[in-house]
Amino acid sequence: MSISGEAWERLTSWLPTNQDPERPQMQVATVTPDGRPDVRTVLLTEFSPEGFWFHTDSRSRKAAQLQASSAVALVVLWPGFTRQLSVQGEAAVASREEIAAAYARRSDFLKQLAWQNTHDFAQLPQAERVARWQVFAEHGDASRQPPTWTGYLVRPHRLTFWEGGVDTASLRTEFTATASGWEQSYLAG
Repeated sequence: MSISGEAWERLTSWLPTNQDPERPQMQVATVTPDGRPDVRTVLLTEFSPEGFWFHTDSRSRKAAQLQASSAVALVVLWPGFTRQLSVQGEAAVASREEIAAAYARRSDFLKQLAWQNTHDFAQLPQAERVARWQVFAEHGDASRQPPTWTGYLVRPHRLTFWEGGVDTASLRTEFTATASGWEQSYLAG
């Protein structure tokens, strides 16, 4: 179900536009094969009424976990711990067109990261990592997308907006997808 109504209005007032080059960091929580939660930080590439996109290497642990179970949770935390957006939903691999467009919009640094952030690279001593990074920056071609580059669309079924404050108790405004639309409720902080 597309995000609409007050839930969409709140999202667009809280998150930067997709054209803003500074992308918010968010935590992505997945489920391991033995049912344990696993969380890491990625960039929120973009959002729309369809949901939230992030991109990664298809060989990553998170990609393997999402292939086994599409259940996912996201958290965007604002500086100073004044706001927090929590999302529960289902992840699906994004379209080839969206993945390519997202790669094209990345900074040069993030394009190089997509090429070099591999298991083998991580095993190298720090000095060798720095040297290889520099060589790639000078002589590599990060303009084309790596074959292992992928993206995910998280379609939410629950959005929780947390607002803190020093002059009153914090408040959670929750939107849950139902057959008739997005149902709003208020929860204790």
